[in-house]
Amino acid sequence: MVSLETPVCDFGWKAPDFALPGVDGKVWTRDECKGENGLLVMFICNHCPYVKAIRERLVRDTRELLDYGIGSVAIMSNDPTEYPEDSFENMKKVAEAYDFPFPYLFDETQEVARRYGAVCTPDFFGFNRRLELQYRGRLDASRKETAPPDARRELFEAMVQVAKTGKGPKDQIPSIGCSIKWKSGG
Repeated sequence: MVSLETPVCDFGWKAPDFALPGVDGKVWTRDECKGENGLLVMFICNHCPYVKAIRERLVRDTRELLDYGIGSVAIMSNDPTEYPEDSFENMKKVAEAYDFPFPYLFDETQEVARRYGAVCTPDFFGFNRRLELQYRGRLDASRKETAPPDARRELFEAMVQVAKTGKGPKDQIPSIGCSIKWKSGG
């Protein structure tokens, strides 16, 4: 397992569009996922211990962000041939078990991950209402283990700020996680 850190936020970078199948049977686009005040794009998967450590907090924070007009979407770009736990069927099971309040989409060709420059799971991209990147940090201090209950909610606070002001915080701590599992030859 290779652990990687996300790059520094490229403020103002525009969110690429996408059209990907969701576990709900619908094909979702970027604009259908966006809220009136912004969009949180999350690259996650089922097998990664870094994602497993934050799943419940991810559900809590994305559900609360809806109240601020921030829509969220999770995209799974790993190669399920090598990582069967990340299969589309297992994505359905995880989304149902955790009652995901956001679309969970499968990026089978890995093109969306490439266009976004996603490097790991979890990798967070927080955009304002103009779909300009304002946050590329971590959820909180969790690593492979969940951080203490009183850990600062960095992503949540940043996205609330984005919803209210259109701008993310200047200082951001990178997310860390398992590398995206690229298909061989990719």
